[in-house]
Amino acid sequence: MSHNPDSFVDEVSEELRRERMTRLFRRWGWVGLLVVLLIVGGAAWNEWRKARAAAQAQAFGDALSAAQGDADQLQALAITAASDGASADRRAVATLAAASELVGAGDRARAVAVLTDLAADAAIGPAYRDLARLKALGLDPEWPADGERAAVLATLSIPGAPFRPLALEQTALDQFVAGDRDAARATLLGLIEEPGVPPQLRRRADQMLAVLGPAEAP
Repeated sequence: MSHNPDSFVDEVSEELRRERMTRLFRRWGWVGLLVVLLIVGGAAWNEWRKARAAAQAQAFGDALSAAQGDADQLQALAITAASDGASADRRAVATLAAASELVGAGDRARAVAVLTDLAADAAIGPAYRDLARLKALGLDPEWPADGERAAVLATLSIPGAPFRPLALEQTALDQFVAGDRDAARATLLGLIEEPGVPPQLRRRADQMLAVLGPAEAP
């Protein structure tokens, strides 16, 4: 034993600390072990969940590719996705693809019905519902009922709406069909000035303006 009193006190204090730490570890060490297990287990669960989601997305993509060209099969895929609890986005994609196939087959009425059902599905994201409405508007000039069509287009055309440019184009078309050339011209001019409008859509607007001709002198 050291003859230095200070050294002796330090040694005793160190022993007491070690003893205290040993007791604490024996009493609470399982908590630390549990925390470690939870961290490791959580990381493993997260990786498994990511891998499972990726596998499901791949399987859906494969099924969607295989169903291309067959509207009934695409609709069946959407129904299967719903029954399996798959994401609403996947159901929407399959349904929109089915509607496109129906249009290609000349069955516009059924396509509009499919799109109308999709637009009314509250479980589907708003962007997909808006797209379904916009496609239905383009396919059926009488959809929805009188008065409601203008209201739907007005909602789709509000600033910040994801499909505002396309909705403005459809609004101009409706105004032209109704014989209101001045309103159609104003809508198209506003569309051309919209920031971020795709070049192809600008060209279509320019072509429509050319068809309308210059505004009549007062």
